[in-house]
Amino acid sequence: MSLISPRMDRIKPSPSSMATMRVRELQLAGRKVIGLTVGEPDFDTPANIIEASIRALRGGQTRYTNVDGTPELKDAVALKFKRENGLAYSRDQITCANGSKQVIFNALMATVSAGDEVILPAPYYVSYPDMVQLAGGTPVFVESTEASGFKLEAAALERAITPRTKWLMLNSPCNPTGAVYTAADLKPLTDVLKRHPHVWILTDEVYEHIVYDGLKSASAAAVEPALFDRTLTVNGVSKAYAMTGFRIGFAGGPKELIKTILKMQSQSTTNPSSISQMAAIEALTGPQDFLVERAQNFRARRDLVVDMLNAAPGISCRKPEGAFYVFANIGGTIGKYTPEGKLIANDLDFVMYLLDAAEVGVLQGSAYGMSPYVRISYSTSTEKLQEACSRIQRACAALVSPPAR
Repeated sequence: MSLISPRMDRIKPSPSSMATMRVRELQLAGRKVIGLTVGEPDFDTPANIIEASIRALRGGQTRYTNVDGTPELKDAVALKFKRENGLAYSRDQITCANGSKQVIFNALMATVSAGDEVILPAPYYVSYPDMVQLAGGTPVFVESTEASGFKLEAAALERAITPRTKWLMLNSPCNPTGAVYTAADLKPLTDVLKRHPHVWILTDEVYEHIVYDGLKSASAAAVEPALFDRTLTVNGVSKAYAMTGFRIGFAGGPKELIKTILKMQSQSTTNPSSISQMAAIEALTGPQDFLVERAQNFRARRDLVVDMLNAAPGISCRKPEGAFYVFANIGGTIGKYTPEGKLIANDLDFVMYLLDAAEVGVLQGSAYGMSPYVRISYSTSTEKLQEACSRIQRACAALVSPPAR
């Protein structure tokens, strides 16, 4: 009898995490690989947040806390939701966990049963389908297009809903495409959901503050208050505040759902780090002015990467509206051959070619539900981005077209 549960056959390791580990292994082996796989800001955590962590340590804030966050952290989260999203949550409508990813995992495990369907607009964050399947549910993929800005359209959502649909999951700004759902984008979708009262909506808004060109990412529960009681609004401090290692995510939602998520977390990790919670309070209630400056820095990097990729033979790259990724179309490289004679048959072949020939690490679009694309993170220095994109240009120029028949 096998030791491993059959449920583990439903999922695979996170492609982004595995790719980042591979890049680090090659770097440790002495290869001069430029990794553009990691979804992590390269900025330092702000000094006031670091100081709050030190105060927490020196003040003896090193014990267990409430399972789903201290009252003080929940108050800070409630303040953030009211100030930035126009959403009013009480403490018993808020949960805090070890990153927004755990919040989403808890919610799906607490609500999804065998036969339930979860609608995932594609491209999607790599972990969503696996979390749904681990919970016993069925992911229902609804593909978007470049023409739609990689955004779910109302008619497609309507067609995807069945009596078994439990959730719609939206990520805005989106990883991997950078698509931003504004209030105008969300309204047609919320109109559809109003007609289907059995469908809940989970909005993953962790990249909320990284938006460009005057846009504002909106929250579905604020756009359509009638959906407030069946919406889980998820966020965290990882991306905006450069606190990925602190592992603090949070969400607001209906009391009964939050209570069930608490039960789930009480039997897994229990509370998030007490030190990280104190740091998160400072992040959410302290100075916010640096957020605009950092978004402007990311925008300059975005423009650099988009321009350089569009100059690479076989690549076309749409300008993202938010987050810190481009989702580049590599269709013009498919069917070509490497200088060594190997066929580029799909986006994974292209990714491996870049890693071997150009020493640049990127991620295949198929991991996010759409081919032939690659996801490239520009959350690193301008100098590294310039060098990486130059390498990509040279690698693309070296590809050979198949002989004419």
